[in-house]
Amino acid sequence: MAPSLNNTTNQTSTNPYSGFDHLRFTVTNAKQAASYYCTRLGFKHIAYRGLETGSRDVATHVVQQGDAIFVFESPIQPDTMKEMALEIARRGDGVKDVAFTVKDCKAVYQKAIARGAKSIKEPEEISDENGTVIMATLATYGDVHHTLIERHNYKGLFLPGYKDIYEAIKYKDPLEELLPHVPLQFIDHVVGNQADGQMNPIAEFYEKAFDFHRFWSVDDKQVFTEYSALRSVVMADPDERIKVPINEPAVGRKKSQIQEFIDFYGSAGVQHIAINTNDIITSVINMKKRGCDFLSIPSNYYDTLRAALAVHNKTCKNPVKEDLDILQSLNILVDYDENGYLLQIFTKPLEDRPTLFVEIIQRNNHNGFGAGNFKSLFESLELEQQLRGNLTDM
Repeated sequence: MAPSLNNTTNQTSTNPYSGFDHLRFTVTNAKQAASYYCTRLGFKHIAYRGLETGSRDVATHVVQQGDAIFVFESPIQPDTMKEMALEIARRGDGVKDVAFTVKDCKAVYQKAIARGAKSIKEPEEISDENGTVIMATLATYGDVHHTLIERHNYKGLFLPGYKDIYEAIKYKDPLEELLPHVPLQFIDHVVGNQADGQMNPIAEFYEKAFDFHRFWSVDDKQVFTEYSALRSVVMADPDERIKVPINEPAVGRKKSQIQEFIDFYGSAGVQHIAINTNDIITSVINMKKRGCDFLSIPSNYYDTLRAALAVHNKTCKNPVKEDLDILQSLNILVDYDENGYLLQIFTKPLEDRPTLFVEIIQRNNHNGFGAGNFKSLFESLELEQQLRGNLTDM
């Protein structure tokens, strides 16, 4: 089932993209990974492909929360899918594919190829009793792919070849109904970390191959701490439904969290996934009850915030309405401008390697990415790096 695409304004008729379709992770154990995201983040199992459905080499578990769909895939035979197994062994579990829903798969694919994109899989039509989809896959940074999916009003749970998980394996996890609901809505943005010097070439690739544009950016003069800094540019499709921030480390006294990711992942890759909610307080409270672990923010951040908002809220169009005491108790960050504000929070890494994490974000007439919070966020991340022994001299 394609996302309902209720996350932005109306599309222009010429935009070939409809939005994020799903994210596909390649992992050592798809069953356990899917269960973790369901238990901690409130996703629910919707579809499955594996031995019981006739898939002999790969097991895939599909989970969904709102319009956000995550797909976890693992090799299940010792002597097949060796490339996938070796990739997972090298970089750990990670996001392999950031899939886009498109209006005309062949047209988007052919334009990208003509402009220099590398093909992973040519357009292919796949059908079952629920309809037809056309899919093609292109390479992007690191080992990450973009699959283009044209759905033709496909009516199935996910894609052809997948079955309802209960029908396939006769099991439904009772925890999905027992644990408190987490009101997450859709994928807001997906962040890719690059090696130093690679941000602009990757941004130019998105401009050339996909007709994305530069939506937002910051540099190391704006985002820095005593020890480290970064540069970031956000690439977006014409209607700004799909946003892909591209980060790179900047020179600093010590290793930045961007470089730490590159070192432990082994290449460029997806650093974090931001999921939108219209109720971040309930989301975070219930994720904490489910055992999700978030970054801690120093108390002086909130002292400064209170003083600033005491002035800002008197004159702005959309003052911050949430109780700052509650936001502080939950370690939720606030960024704002003259038009509105956003609330955001970041989990700690979801794996033993300090690589992938998740951001929960609530937007109130604010299209930024929390630039006002970057310094405090970086300082919190550096404390975590120090605990891991990775805040080392460059």
